[in-house]
Amino acid sequence: MEHLLIRGGLVIDPSQDLEDVLDVRIRGGRVAELGRDLDPGGAQVVDAAGLWVTPGLVDAHVHLRVPGETHKEDLASGGAAAAAGGFTTVVCMPNTRPPLDDVIRVEWLRWKAQEQSPVRVHVAAALSRGLEGTELTAFAELKAAGAVAVTDDGRPVADAGLMRRALVEAAAVDLPVLVHAEEPALSGGAMHEGAVSAAAGMPGIPAAAEAVMVARDLLLAEALGARVHILHVSARQTVDLIRWAKDRGIRVTAEVTPHHLLLTDEDVAASGFDGDWKMNPPLRSEDDRQALMEALADGTVDIIATDHAPHHRDDKDLPFPEAAFGVVGLETAVAVVLDAMVPGVLSPRRFVEALSTGPAQVLGLEAGSLRPGMPADVTLIDPNREWIIDPARFRSRSRNTPFAGRRVRGRVVRTLVGGRTVFCLEDGPAAPRAAERLARAAAAGRAGR
Repeated sequence: MEHLLIRGGLVIDPSQDLEDVLDVRIRGGRVAELGRDLDPGGAQVVDAAGLWVTPGLVDAHVHLRVPGETHKEDLASGGAAAAAGGFTTVVCMPNTRPPLDDVIRVEWLRWKAQEQSPVRVHVAAALSRGLEGTELTAFAELKAAGAVAVTDDGRPVADAGLMRRALVEAAAVDLPVLVHAEEPALSGGAMHEGAVSAAAGMPGIPAAAEAVMVARDLLLAEALGARVHILHVSARQTVDLIRWAKDRGIRVTAEVTPHHLLLTDEDVAASGFDGDWKMNPPLRSEDDRQALMEALADGTVDIIATDHAPHHRDDKDLPFPEAAFGVVGLETAVAVVLDAMVPGVLSPRRFVEALSTGPAQVLGLEAGSLRPGMPADVTLIDPNREWIIDPARFRSRSRNTPFAGRRVRGRVVRTLVGGRTVFCLEDGPAAPRAAERLARAAAAGRAGR
């Protein structure tokens, strides 16, 4: 195992109430010590002057398209994209083909991920068999197989009785339920229902489609003493409901995506209704966007997750109503969130909490901290580096981003998993090939442990 000393960076670790210029020593794949002017003692020294040194970022919501759609993404490409984005741990959703709804598939995916991905991959298993919303999966068995949550993400659980039973059974085995909040009877559109959709004659999805289901599930959680996590919050109404629920002591956490923090339905129109701007839930109004920023800053919304949803060009190069929902986000999240940060509203500490410590806590993962003894999963960020987002350079197999060509400030320069470098910005134009080499090296290292 490597002996590293990360020297002179601004260590930001909410788990230790820490924001200070320090050195971080790594030995045996774990954090050994933090301090000022540590003796290298034969360690490889990484100069972090001017950089943020944070616990490895954790993405609680990604789609890796394995099994069944590896032309969009696979474990190696998705893992390389995560590493390039500073994520050392990701949680993949179960809406694959076939769905991750039984023990064999969950165990298989975890094994393949250890073999192929340079970052740690956890599995959120299906809540219902086949994601059909009629019969629950075997929660206890799925947890024993390594699942960290249950969800039918991509589809709502329309049956309130089934959701009630899911909350009871999940509470019994201490698994969080991740809620895709969407009332089917109010959905079916292509973008946010409002003045922009009306002017364009585009079928809309009202904010109430999300809020109605959130209200239902919060009331169920309160009645049962269960916990729920609301995925990809997009609307002020939803924020108001979550704030009300937390005031009542209901066990709820919530996430927001970088694209919902930064973009609105007016941006969709300005794009010429480009399919890369279509996602579910849709980009909503400026009022909704402001509410999301405020909720993230004050902790009503707990964490940021990318909802990384890769698609082939054939799925996106279509008239807007026909294009697939979803955007990629692993490689742009840090820059996009830093771009959205408002001085005095979202601090560097809150940034790290939302992208690392918080997601690890929500899902009970051994991650999100640089406390001595923890796995040496570390992200180094240059908060001042300017760059232009170029999808042609993505490690992901897919390019469906609304941020193409955007000039941003803030970039991941190095990512370490278990003390091993799995991404380094100096890889330059050959970065995709270098990422593949690093993935193989990381996999070989894990096999030797």
